[in-house]
Amino acid sequence: MHRILVVNSSTRQGRFSDGVASWAVQRLKERGDFLVDLLDLRDHPLPLFDGAPPAYHPREYADENVARLARRIDAADGYVVLVAEYNHGYTAALKNALDHTFAEWQRKPVTFIGWGNVGGARAIEQLREVAVEFEMAPLRHAVHILPDVMRAARDRGGQADETLLAPLEPRLELLANHLAWWTDALASARTREDH
Repeated sequence: MHRILVVNSSTRQGRFSDGVASWAVQRLKERGDFLVDLLDLRDHPLPLFDGAPPAYHPREYADENVARLARRIDAADGYVVLVAEYNHGYTAALKNALDHTFAEWQRKPVTFIGWGNVGGARAIEQLREVAVEFEMAPLRHAVHILPDVMRAARDRGGQADETLLAPLEPRLELLANHLAWWTDALASARTREDH
């Protein structure tokens, strides 16, 4: 089984992402073909990136918090990034985490679950371009949580729950099917390369 890291990239107070994270992790685990781990960027306080480019110094960490985060990223075979769209872009916490790392992400697939005014589409498009720079394989299929779901969640105390997200499950299944294929293909290629 391949390891999938679900990355909760929002660190805001009162964030919408906790319910989304719970839903995504549970559904991915239920498939039975992934080992799923949740990475919450709140649990990895990082200094603002000001070091040498990690692409030139792979897996060299001046800070233990960065090293701990990098080990979690490195252990995964693929990623589902939970993307809150802030001001037409993705979160500063995610940008900072990406800037601190590089080699850990390479040659692995990444897909997205986003939310915001257009379902996080603008932030996800930016992240797809960033993923290419990291030599990742950004996948076409994503889950977009639109404002009607967010408004309903706000009316229920701020969190998305199973009933609100249930209509998105076919989209999550499509995302997961493609993630499984790409994870298997790229893990096999990395294994051949290592020998």
